[in-house]
Amino acid sequence: MSTHNSTLVDQVQSADRRSLVELAAKDLNHQGGIFCPSPKADMKLWNSHPKVYLDVGRTGEAKCPYCGTVYRLKAGEHFGAGH
Repeated sequence: MSTHNSTLVDQVQSADRRSLVELAAKDLNHQGGIFCPSPKADMKLWNSHPKVYLDVGRTGEAKCPYCGTVYRLKAGEHFGAGH
């Protein structure tokens, strides 16, 4: 068995076609995160699992551990939480 390092997006595209949600920096809260389930993901059953905080601002993308939805910043978008 070979080890393959893939991005979260690659896993989503190959695994059962889970959702990919591209976000603008303005879609994130002041700490750089978003909650899943989210209306941004066009989820029909928005309350299908517990609310989870995902830190998208830190790495540019995050994957929900419950539903597998990947949230990532759109190309060219950057989150900068200045203090």
